[in-house]
Amino acid sequence: MTTRASLVIRVMAAVSILALPSVANAQPAGKVPRVGYLSAQSASDPQVQRALDVFRQTLRELGYVEGQSVAIEYRWAEGKPERLPELATDLVRSKVDVILTTGGVPPGQAAQRATKTIPIVVSGAADPVAAGLVASLTRPGANITALAQMSDELVGKELELLREMAPKVTRVAVLWNPTNPGNTHQLRGAERAAAALGLRLQPVEARSPGEIDRAFAAMTRERAEALLVLLDATFYDQRARIVDLAAKSRLPAVYGYSVFAETGGLLSYAANRFDGVRQLAVYVDKILKGAKPADLPVEQPRKFELVINLKTAKTLGLTIPPSMLLRADQVIE
Repeated sequence: MTTRASLVIRVMAAVSILALPSVANAQPAGKVPRVGYLSAQSASDPQVQRALDVFRQTLRELGYVEGQSVAIEYRWAEGKPERLPELATDLVRSKVDVILTTGGVPPGQAAQRATKTIPIVVSGAADPVAAGLVASLTRPGANITALAQMSDELVGKELELLREMAPKVTRVAVLWNPTNPGNTHQLRGAERAAAALGLRLQPVEARSPGEIDRAFAAMTRERAEALLVLLDATFYDQRARIVDLAAKSRLPAVYGYSVFAETGGLLSYAANRFDGVRQLAVYVDKILKGAKPADLPVEQPRKFELVINLKTAKTLGLTIPPSMLLRADQVIE
């Protein structure tokens, strides 16, 4: 082979290497990336596992197979938010490459306090800007980005739907958790919407599962006529109990998770949870390939679903307007 031909071959080889797609700058060759999964919820919850299956499936579609090309470290608070700081610190010690938090603001804040360097993706935060997790929706800054619920706006829509379904209602109890920063923003949104709709809100606190029965007793004393349940990991875990107590109290109730209506609740208006899970997997993939959370805009829900439980409506003696039934994404009979 001539010297000139040899030189041409070497140049072409160098060009072809430079043309290869860039793989995660933070991932040395041969290293299996590690994802920390921090959840405020219970690992035994079937709905939580369904969402986790969608997350894993989306990762597979993006080229990651758990146990082979990606490792996932799970930490479950099991509905006990006081455990979150310890679990977040444990993930940092495990030297994961990215932390995904689920269950609202508290797990996101626990991860934020545990590390200023490991990338974090927060799921389910009602308003990550107001909660101090990110600087802005378009430019999050620092090491955190998020999928926001923006539920302080959604509660207004939920109250509109509740009024449409039960037009005689004037007093609406609001089940909220004052230890959840996101609930404060949701409650303010509900108050603005209630004023416009001519409704009187009756906020009732429940900080833990042990306070839920007492909260419903307070609703009865205050003669609430309907119920709005705010987004909270504890309420999500206790959904069957809350739906049952609402039925026993004969309160038409609206929820921000579709699984409540599927469990027997009257009405839900919520972001499609599986669409959100897929968005989370895409952001985890981008971060593992070198993207910085500071440059990834906070994602907001793109699909919303109205679910009506017709059986529960009949039990409460409510007649669903035909226009609502036509708009519903799912009607449970």
